[in-house]
Formats: sequence, C-alpha cells, structure tokens
Amino acid sequence: MSATTPTARGFLTDTSLCIGCKACEVACKQWNQLPMDDDPEGGPDGFRWEGTSYDNTHALGATTWRHVTFAELPGAGGAGGQTAWMMMSDVCKHCAHAGCLEACPTGAIIRTEFDTVVIQQDICNGCGYCVPSCPYGVVELNTTAQSGDHKAHKCTLCYDRLKDGLEPACAKACPTDSIQFGDLEELRAHAERRVRELRGRGLSAYHYGTSDCGGSATIGALGASFILLDDPARYNLPAHPILPQSRTFRGILSMAVTALALGAATAWSLASRGEP
Repeated sequence: MSATTPTARGFLTDTSLCIGCKACEVACKQWNQLPMDDDPEGGPDGFRWEGTSYDNTHALGATTWRHVTFAELPGAGGAGGQTAWMMMSDVCKHCAHAGCLEACPTGAIIRTEFDTVVIQQDICNGCGYCVPSCPYGVVELNTTAQSGDHKAHKCTLCYDRLKDGLEPACAKACPTDSIQFGDLEELRAHAERRVRELRGRGLSAYHYGTSDCGGSATIGALGASFILLDDPARYNLPAHPILPQSRTFRGILSMAVTALALGAATAWSLASRGEP
C-alpha cells in the first residue's frame, strides 16, 4: 500500500472504560446537525423520563448515530454477585460484508476509501431495503414529524472529518478513551492486549467484532468492534449475527430448481405435441 493510499479505519469501543456520560452522543449530534427533539410527543430520541432507566435515547436510529446503552445487572462482569452498571456506546458496525450495501438497489450505499460504509443522501430513494438487511438493526428511515426526509440514515464514521485528517467527533469527545479510533489492524492488536489485561484482573473480557465473535462467516470482521465484559445480549447485541441475505440462498435455489423443472416440462410438452 502506498503512502498516499488511506488505510482501513474504524472504532474500538472499550466498555470497561465507558462512564455513560453520553458526550459521544452529544458530539455526534452537534457535528452532524442531527435533531435532539423535534417531535411534540417526545422526539425521535424519546427525550422523556420513564422512571426505569437513565437511557433517554433508547436505541440507535435515523437521528441517533451513537447511543450509550445502560444496563443495571446483578453480578455483571464478574462483580461477585453485586449489582453492577454496564454501559456501552453503540454505533454502526461498518461490516466487512455489509448487508445494507448489498441490498441497496440505487447504489446510494457505498464503501469509502477508508473501508467504511456510507449512505449518500442525494441518491437514497427511501425504499427501505437496507433496513431489514442490517443484522444489527442499525439503519433506519427518518420518518419523524419535523425533520423526516423518509431516507435511510446511520453513522458515516464522520467521513467529512476523515477526509480532512480528523478523528470522528464521538471519539474526540470521549473523556475516558472508551471510544478509540484508528487503523483497524492496530485497533485489533490493541483489543487483544486489552482483553488479556482485563482477564488478568479477573474480568470476563472478550473482543466482539471478529469473524469468530460478533461478526460471522457471512459478515466478516466489524469496522466498529467492542471489548465486552458479559454476554452480547446484555448490551443488546446479537451473539451470532447472520447476514439476512444468506438465508435466502435456499429459497433462490428452490426457485431455480422449480424454474428448470417447469422449463423442462414445457419443452417436453411442446416436443410431444410436435410428434405425428
């Protein structure tokens, strides 16, 4: 690779360092000019106290590209049976084999020179095919009352900042370096070292986002991976994600076999009619 060719970039989010401050959410919204609350009934982010959680944004969505999850769990992360807070800043995974990109019929979703996945808003027609094609439930159409354009939206990994040699807004704003940005190979090597360090402290740490854990044979490694301290479900992540398109192979094969059978039957029928 030449010195002028950008390397693959991505995120590594270390949940053991997250303090739930939500600075990443604020920075993401501020830089990308995403609405905070434009719906009279609570807004796209649901900014209202429900008495059950400090998580006021609830999930990733069309106007929330970084989301800090909160979970108060008994005995989480090897805490010896004591109640423990578990927090994680979630984001688009920028998959090696992105289901959203493969499903897009207009070419609006592309892979950039940084190996990230970006939706081009001027090309997106709002068909929504990308939404069910994401195994992590990241992509969403913006249908909110005030700012809705009925197009698909998600994290761009601050592509405009990368073009100028700057790190993404969320990583820059993180006060504990829970969100780390950089060369993917370097981040993966750092994740291995960090996991060994945390396990040495008695924590059940592991790297979620490799092709063996968090990614899959069909998805590959993730451009945004995580160091977790408990089961993926605790963080609202799928333990064994599957690229939705891979499930259609049997259906396609069945259709192909049926089509061949019908074609053969039709040809035989025509040939039979032509006999004296």
